Amino acid sequence: MKRLLNTLYVTTQGAYLARDGETVAVRFEGGTLVQVPIHTLSGIVCFGHVGCSPALMGLCGERQVALSFLTFHGKFLARVTGPVSGNVLLRREQYRQADDPSASAGLAWSVVGAKIANSRVVLLRAVRDRPENPVNHVLREAAAQLMEILQALRADMALGTIRGHEGEAARVYFNVFPHLIVADKEAFRFAGRNRRPPLDNVNALLSFVYTLLAHDIAASLEAVGLDPAVGFLHRDRPGRPGLALDMMEELRPYLADRLVLSLINRQQVTSKDFVLTESGAVHMDEKVRKAVLVAYQKRKEDELQHPFLGEKIAVGLLPHVQAMLLARHLRADMDAYPAFVWR
Repeated sequence: MKRLLNTLYVTTQGAYLARDGETVAVRFEGGTLVQVPIHTLSGIVCFGHVGCSPALMGLCGERQVALSFLTFHGKFLARVTGPVSGNVLLRREQYRQADDPSASAGLAWSVVGAKIANSRVVLLRAVRDRPENPVNHVLREAAAQLMEILQALRADMALGTIRGHEGEAARVYFNVFPHLIVADKEAFRFAGRNRRPPLDNVNALLSFVYTLLAHDIAASLEAVGLDPAVGFLHRDRPGRPGLALDMMEELRPYLADRLVLSLINRQQVTSKDFVLTESGAVHMDEKVRKAVLVAYQKRKEDELQHPFLGEKIAVGLLPHVQAMLLARHLRADMDAYPAFVWR
């Protein structure tokens, strides 16, 4: 099993990343803030005004360390990668199946089914963890609706129909999402999903963590030889990592949504950590951004029993394991893709 490596997040504005032998040196105002051995890293994510030397870019490409650049507020800009991993035949099969409506629908069905099932477990876990919550009946009702949608899904449905079920499930789930927030409900009021830009504190957190998860998934897909841009549920669009977004659907209730709820409900973030701009967009300040990055990295170190492999793995390896399973399915080593379903 692959070993869980660290991701280096650089948020210090004006920092410059350079190669120093076999290490990554983060330099700032004439000094070195930190020096990290390259072999301990799976990725580097730079936020805002952060520079990088060509020598370090080359080292990252050589060692298959994903190097990504985001705006200060977390919008994806670019990724630097090395030579394409894996067999070209795998990518050709990925492209063939993406062009086949029936094959695309089958994979989309797996992903959407897992997303709905995992969203339902998020709701039921909230009921179990807070049995005294007076709105638990609303959460149970929403969970029952999600089960009805899940049971209506079929692998032989048209892709558009599967997307319709996915949209209906998302509407049900996010309609009751405010009931999952139990601390400082006024500051963390949630009236539905919005993005580009996020218009409230909760959406700012969700969008930021989704960006982090998308980076990890894209890097994992590239590592097993798949093309993150060519998806099955999310169709081709310039600049959009369609396959990474596909896989994110099944993982984000478990990995991202629960983390955001935990940060809010444990009051690890407060209303003072957010900035409302004149345009109405909400941004996180540097303090809360660092707190989220630390919490996300710590979450990846937790362990779980993988439902398909039957082995204990680090949570941070989930994107790699699912990418590996998808590659095995596309190579015809497995009859179907076993999407991650949280139990």
